[in-house]
Amino acid sequence: MPKTTQDNSAYGQWSSDITTDLIVSDSVSLDETRQIGDTLYYIERRPQQAGRCVIVKYSDGVSTDVLPDPYSANSRVHEYGGGCYCVNDEQIFFINDSNQEIYQINKQTISRITTAENKRFADFSYDKKFNRLISICETHTKEAVINEIVAIDINTGSITVLISGNDFYASPRLNHTGSQLCWQTWNHPNMPWDENELYLADIDSAGLLLKPTVITGGEQVSVFQPQWSPADILHYIADDTGWWQLYRIINGKSEQLTNGDKEFGLPQWVFSQSSYAFLNKHEIICSYQSNGQSTLAALSLSDTPELHDLETPWQQFSAITADENKIAFIAASSVSFPQLISGHLNLNTNAPASYSVVKHSSQLPVADDYYSKPQTLEFTNRHNKNVFAIYYPPNNPNYQPAGDTQPPLIVICHGGPTGQSSSALDPKKQFWTSRGFALLDVNYSGSTGYGRDYRNRLYKNWGILDVEDCCDAALYAVTQGLANKDQLIIRGSSAGGYTVLAALTFEQVFSAGASYYGISELTSLASDTHKFESHYLDRLIGPYPEAIDLYQKRSPINYSQQLNCPVVFFQGIEDRVVPKQQAEEMFAALNKKGLAVAAQYYDGEKHGFKKAETIKQSLENELSFYQLVLNLKPKEEISFHGDIQINNID
Repeated sequence: MPKTTQDNSAYGQWSSDITTDLIVSDSVSLDETRQIGDTLYYIERRPQQAGRCVIVKYSDGVSTDVLPDPYSANSRVHEYGGGCYCVNDEQIFFINDSNQEIYQINKQTISRITTAENKRFADFSYDKKFNRLISICETHTKEAVINEIVAIDINTGSITVLISGNDFYASPRLNHTGSQLCWQTWNHPNMPWDENELYLADIDSAGLLLKPTVITGGEQVSVFQPQWSPADILHYIADDTGWWQLYRIINGKSEQLTNGDKEFGLPQWVFSQSSYAFLNKHEIICSYQSNGQSTLAALSLSDTPELHDLETPWQQFSAITADENKIAFIAASSVSFPQLISGHLNLNTNAPASYSVVKHSSQLPVADDYYSKPQTLEFTNRHNKNVFAIYYPPNNPNYQPAGDTQPPLIVICHGGPTGQSSSALDPKKQFWTSRGFALLDVNYSGSTGYGRDYRNRLYKNWGILDVEDCCDAALYAVTQGLANKDQLIIRGSSAGGYTVLAALTFEQVFSAGASYYGISELTSLASDTHKFESHYLDRLIGPYPEAIDLYQKRSPINYSQQLNCPVVFFQGIEDRVVPKQQAEEMFAALNKKGLAVAAQYYDGEKHGFKKAETIKQSLENELSFYQLVLNLKPKEEISFHGDIQINNID
C-alpha cells in the first residue's frame, strides 16, 4: 500500500513494489495469433517454465493449453525462429523446440511427423490438396547451411524440395485453391529489409512448382508479408517508395493501395509477422507507424481503396489476424502492458467495434501511479539530423526527490541494430523508474519506423552514428534538465550491447554501463556467426575481409585502454550469436585497467534470456552494480545474487 507521507530519499535508492519476483511471476510473452473461424490460437512464452512456448486455444471465452509439458513450440531457423505452428480444422502442426522436428496434434493425440537430423523447419502451412505441409527447411551440415522450401508428406514424413539455390526463403503461401505458391527470397549480403524478391509459381499435378516468376522486389526494395485475399488476389507490402506500403496484383500488374509517410511493414527478424489481415473479401485491418507511433486502420479494397483510422485506446499493434470480421491482435499503450485482444469489426454497419482482452502479458498488482508516463523527444544530433527518443521520468508515489536535483539517467540502446524502441508499458522499464532512475530509449539513426532513408543512415556507419546519437541524446537530456550529467548510464543487449561498449570506449559521456550479450569484437562476428547474419555487417560496416581494418577500428576490445568507467556483463553460455568469449575478453581488459567490472554467465541461456531466474537475477545485480559504482546507496546496504564475479571494488 502507498505510504501516507513521501520520503525525500535520493534518486536511485528508492524502494519499489515493482519487484523482480513480480515481473517474472506475472509476465508472459504473446505471439503468433491465428484466427480460425470462431477460434483463436496464440503462443505464450512462459519464463516461469524456463521459456516454454505453449500453444493456447481461445474459444467461447475460455483459454485452454493445447500443448502439454514438456513440448515447446519454437523454431530455430535463422536462430531467431518464428512461424512455429499452423492449424487446419482441428489439426495443429508444430515444431518442437528440443529436436526441431514437426509434430501433429489430432484430437489431443500428439504424433511425430518428421525424423530429419540436422534439419530445422519454420513458417509452414497445410496443403489440403496433397495432404502435406509446405515449409522453410534449414539443413545444417559441416560444410554449409542450406535453406530451401520443401513439402513434407504428413503420412510418411518424407521431404521433397520445391525450390532451392538462393541463400534464404520465407513466407511460402498457398492460394486458397492450392494452385499457386508465392514466397520471398534473397541472397547475401542482403538482409530481408535491404532487398528481397517476391516469386509466384503454379503447382502441377505432381505438386511441383512450374514457371517461378519474379513479381516484385529487387534492388533497394524490401518486400514483406505476401498474403492471399479470400478472393485469391495476392497482396504484399513493399518499400519502393521509401516507405513500406500495401500493394495488390490485379491482372498481372501491381497496384499501390496506401501512400504517405507510413510504415505498414516491419524488419523481418522472425517468420510469420503480421501487420495486416483480411477482414473479409472487401476489407483489410492493418496497422502502420508514423513518427514512431502505431495506428490501427481499416482499408477498403474497392476500385479506389480508402484507409480509415480506427479509434482504439492503444498505440502499438502486432500479430494481426482476422477471419470474417472476427479480429485479434496484440496491443499495448503507454498505460497498458501488451495484451491479446479479440474483437469483432463490421465496417458495413454503424455498430462500433467490440474488443475484449483475452490475455494480459503482465498485470502488476501495483497502483497505476507507480507508472512513469513516456514523453517523445526529437532532437538534432551533431550532424544536424533529427533523431527520436522516448523519455521516462522517475516516478514513485512514495518518494519525492530531495532538493533541486536531477536523476541518474539510463540510456537504452535497442537491439538489431535494425530495430525500434517502443513506448508500450513495460514492467522492466518501470522497475527502473520506480527506483528513481530516468530512462531514455533512443531510436538512433538506422532504426525502423521512420522510412528507408532513416534506416539507411546506418549503412557503413554502425558503431559511429548509433553511438553518437545515444551520446547526443544523453547530453540533450542534461541540457533540458532531465538528467544528472555525472550519473549517465548506458545499457543494451546484443547489437545494443555493442553500441554500449562502443560508446564507453570511443566517447567520454557515460559513468557506467551494462552489456547484455553485447558484441565487442566485430571480426569474429563477421567470420564466425550464424548464416542469417553472416553478411549483415557488409552494409553496416563493409564487406569482410576486404574492410577488415574498419572492423578492427570499430571493435571496442581493440581500444579497451580508452575505457574509463565501470561495466557489468550478462551472458548466456550457449549463445551462438555472440560467443561468451567476447564478454570474457572485455572483462579481462577492464580488470587489467583496475576499473570496477562485473560479469555473470548463465547455463542454459542462449541469445536472449528466457528463464525467470536469469531475468530476475540479472536485473537485481544490474541495479546493485549501479548503486555501488555511482555511490547511490551505502555499500553495506548493497547485495548481489548468484555466481557473479566482481573485481576492483574497494
